[in-house]
Amino acid sequence: MKTALNQMTTPTLPFAAFLDLAASLGCVGVEARNDLGRPLFDGAAPAEAGAMVRDRGLRLLGVSQVYPFNAWSDAIAAEVAQLIAAAGAAGGETVSLIPRNDGTETGEAERRANLARALAGAKPLLADAGMVALVEPLGFPRSSLRSKAELVAAIDAIDGRGVFRLVHDTFHHTLAGGGAMFPKLTGIVHISGVVAGLPTDRMEDEHRVLVDAGDRLGNVEQIAALRAAGYDGAFSYECFSPEIHALADPATALRASFDFLEAQLTTQAA
Repeated sequence: MKTALNQMTTPTLPFAAFLDLAASLGCVGVEARNDLGRPLFDGAAPAEAGAMVRDRGLRLLGVSQVYPFNAWSDAIAAEVAQLIAAAGAAGGETVSLIPRNDGTETGEAERRANLARALAGAKPLLADAGMVALVEPLGFPRSSLRSKAELVAAIDAIDGRGVFRLVHDTFHHTLAGGGAMFPKLTGIVHISGVVAGLPTDRMEDEHRVLVDAGDRLGNVEQIAALRAAGYDGAFSYECFSPEIHALADPATALRASFDFLEAQLTTQAA
């Protein structure tokens, strides 16, 4: 399994320490974020940040994020252009676009129209820069984009496969009720576990922890299905739980969880 680390999993670590952690875990790459309450790359120039990543033998798999990208406007277009420029200067492979998640503009016609407009607006910006955008359906009932199938149809409607990929997030896939997977259009897989005894419609980001034997999201089954269907990309840990953010020794906990997943996948394959 090609493992990776999203900066949200250890948001208090300085950028350099975050990279050191990912390298020590044998990750293939990292995802950097601009929504941690401090500047992207901790204020380092993108070119310098990219060199820091590569010096540790890592790939900058993605740079997050523009939200809400499907409330398209001149201001959102400017944010997308800025993120593309920063990612490109850093040698980043993708940028991340996140849909509205506040319970508004969720009617079917409005939702589809907003998505189509945003994809059409972002496409030339991406194409001109040679950049790929990862669009992440969110499974929350309040989300304006829950369905991967709906996203794929919208991408195909504008001939957008050259610049758009989707995120398969094991948490959001479960919250959205499962459904079709699109391994050939998947740019990255986000993993996290939920062990709390909650119905899926009450699960929130704060419940997203490391995967262990108590996981209720079926991470092992989702990962196995994606790999069997041809997905060969990275599986990136994205945990929002304050419990995980407060770990004194995240390296040991992450290594144990990666080892657990590998063991379970090996058992399944045997």
